[in-house]
Formats: sequence, structure tokens, C-alpha cells
Amino acid sequence: MNNNYCVIMAGGIGSRFWPMSRTSHPKQFIDILGTGETLIQQTFKRFEKIIPRENIYIVTNEKYAGLVKEQIPAINDSQIISEPSRRNTAPCIAYACYKINDLDPDANVVVAPSDHIILNEESFTGVISSALNAASQNDWLLTLGITPSRPDTGYGYIQFKDTDAYPEDTRLKKVKTFTEKPALEMAKQFLESGDFLWNSGIFVWSIKSILHAFEIHLPEIKESFEKGIGIYNTDKESEFIQQVYITCKSISIDFGVMEKANNVYVLCSDFGWSDLGTWGSLYENRQKNDAGNAIVGKDVIMYDSHNCIVNMPENKLVVLQGLDDYIVVESGNVLLICRKDDEQQIRNFVNDVRLKIEKGEQYI
Repeated sequence: MNNNYCVIMAGGIGSRFWPMSRTSHPKQFIDILGTGETLIQQTFKRFEKIIPRENIYIVTNEKYAGLVKEQIPAINDSQIISEPSRRNTAPCIAYACYKINDLDPDANVVVAPSDHIILNEESFTGVISSALNAASQNDWLLTLGITPSRPDTGYGYIQFKDTDAYPEDTRLKKVKTFTEKPALEMAKQFLESGDFLWNSGIFVWSIKSILHAFEIHLPEIKESFEKGIGIYNTDKESEFIQQVYITCKSISIDFGVMEKANNVYVLCSDFGWSDLGTWGSLYENRQKNDAGNAIVGKDVIMYDSHNCIVNMPENKLVVLQGLDDYIVVESGNVLLICRKDDEQQIRNFVNDVRLKIEKGEQYI
């Protein structure tokens, strides 16, 4: 029996990718890179090379379950785990892991977001395989850390101890600290020190280890989902989960477990990763012209403009002059023009009361 499983998290709304990513159709279901496949389709195919297809589960908001089924027809309905409301990653992971535990208490699980870029898939496969082996042999909570290429303030950072905790793969280190999205000067210091990695948000552990970690660090979540033992994978599961999520607190797995546990390890990795969380990260992964502009849209003409990312509909003529380091995006009924340096503000734009109340939900 193959005890390796994968949980793909696909419930986010991708607000930092607004206006292309909308509440009704988030970025994981969009072909953002122009490859002919959406991000979730790429993620599923990537893990299908490592994990048996029947052992891959996708957790999403219940309103996106139809989109998942439409885009990933290879899985059956029981592999789509529907959340009734958004409660961050800890409840999402607890739900999926208790459901898998009901089927296979000896399972080892990879948990990964649905919207990341992996350029070197062969290297990625090797890293995941090594992490699964380590997790199956040890009571460890593993995360993948990415060798940083720049002092990026949009990523979390992991500091590791320079010890060989796992002789079978010396890239695996004990975690010392987590730091969430540091200021630029601190990010520069992290890069110079050589013992910090970007936090990829990809986790690997055994079911036994993660459920024990919930018991220690998030006992209220453990107690809520443990009540479902005997209910998971039955026709009563949906009704039970509806009740659990009403009272379940919203908390991330990073803050709730990983930053508190003392058995956390990181596998130092370099496989061409980007979380594709912002327009700036898409700019880094897009082909650029001689002026440094990354352009989507066949009728975009730029004069005296440099280092911009422009994403326009195919049927629109757009002329831009005198822009440097800007994001210019039109999608549906919204046009966004924003400095790249201020891209972290895009989430604030989406949450602005004036936009939601005065203009209407159709723009969100």
C-alpha cells in the first residue's frame, strides 16, 4: 500500500492579484502564465508524478468545488474537500488530515498551495521524495525552505541551525526561528547571513506527527475535528463540518503550530520556486522586452516606459507613455494602475469600504 498523500490547498481568493483574481474566480483557477493550464492544473500534474492520483486531495471553499471538478476531472468527488467558510490554513489542514487519518493512520502527507510556480520539476520531485522519507521515519514537522535570491520583503523567512540532523540528506536542517515579511534592511541582513531561507508554505509530515502537534499546540481545533472520527468519509461528514466551522477559529498553521513546535525541520531547496503571490512576482517570471517591460496584450504600445508589468485584454489598443515600475492591469470591469513598490497595497484596495459598499461587490 502506498502511504503517501497530498493535500492541495485551493481556497484562497488571491486578493493581491486583483483585479484579475476575483472572489468568484480566484487566481488558482486562471491561466495567469499563459501556458494553456491554470495554476491548480499545473500543481495537480506536478504531484501526480509523485503521489498516486487517488491519494491527492484538494481542499477548497465549497463555492469553488465545481471549478475544481471542472478543471481536475481526473479526481472523484470524495477527493474534493469543501470548506463552508474560510478559516485560514490550520483548520483546513486539520480537516484534511483527520479525513486521511480515517483512511490510513500510517499516512505521510505533503501539504501545498495550489498557486505556486515550480520551474525545475525534477529537482522538486527529489526534494518531496526525500522529505516524505524523512517524515515517515521521524516525528518531525517538515517545511521546504527556498534559497533566497534577493532580499524580498513579501516572503516569510526561516532561520536554520547548521547541523546535520538527517545524514541521508544533509540539506535537512533544524529550524531555529521564523520571521514573517521583514523590513528591507532586515531582509538584506538575512540574505547576507546565509542561514535564512524563504518560507515556501509547503509542508511534509506523518499523520501521527501533525495530529499530535494539533493536540499540543491547537487543542481546541484538535478537539473540534476529533469529534468527527467515525463520521469522516461518510454521508454525515458534510453536516458535521458545517457545525465545526461555525465555531472554529481562524488561524494559520505557521502561527498555530510551526512557530511553536520544537520538532520543526526545513529542507533547503532550490527548484525555481515562486509563490506567485503578487503582480511583482509575476513580473519576475514573465519574459521582458529590452525596456524591461513584461506585456500581455497584443495591442499594447509603450513610449519612454520601463520595468512595467502590463496585462490587457486582447481586443484593446493601449498606449502608455512615461511610466517606470508600474503595474497596469485591466480585467473585466476594472482597471488598476499602481506603482510596483506599492503592490502590497492592492489587498487594501480590495478591502476598502468605498470599493465594496459604494461601488459594489461586482468589482471584487
